[in-house]
Amino acid sequence: MTKAQNKTRVTAIDPAGFIASIDHPTRRADAEALDRLFRRVTGFLPRMWGPTMIGYGQYHYRYDSGREGDFLATGFSPRKANLSIYILPGYADIGPILSRLGKHHTGKSCLYVNKLADIDPVVLEELIRAGLEDLGRRWPVTPG
Repeated sequence: MTKAQNKTRVTAIDPAGFIASIDHPTRRADAEALDRLFRRVTGFLPRMWGPTMIGYGQYHYRYDSGREGDFLATGFSPRKANLSIYILPGYADIGPILSRLGKHHTGKSCLYVNKLADIDPVVLEELIRAGLEDLGRRWPVTPG
């Protein structure tokens, strides 16, 4: 019996080329700013996960069920509807930090913002660090 592979895996797509190809000028500028911010905060170089997710660092997980795989530690995707920011591992209570962020909404493991101008970048840096620290307590985070 073979185990199912994650659908979202590292690809050979160049993150800088992907960002440069974004048509909407505000979304492209926000992606460029997020790339600089994530590089500075994490110390990791970006890698594309699937066709649209830019990841910084990765981790290998293994659940009690036997399912295991690799996934990005943190990152973002400049989608048409909003910026999806992957910083919420789902374990820690980061509500107090989120309350200071600005205009956003959250999903199970994503933070969604319409544009960077809607949020406080200093608080976003704090969220990225908190998410990585929380993740690192469960699974070792590596540069990838």
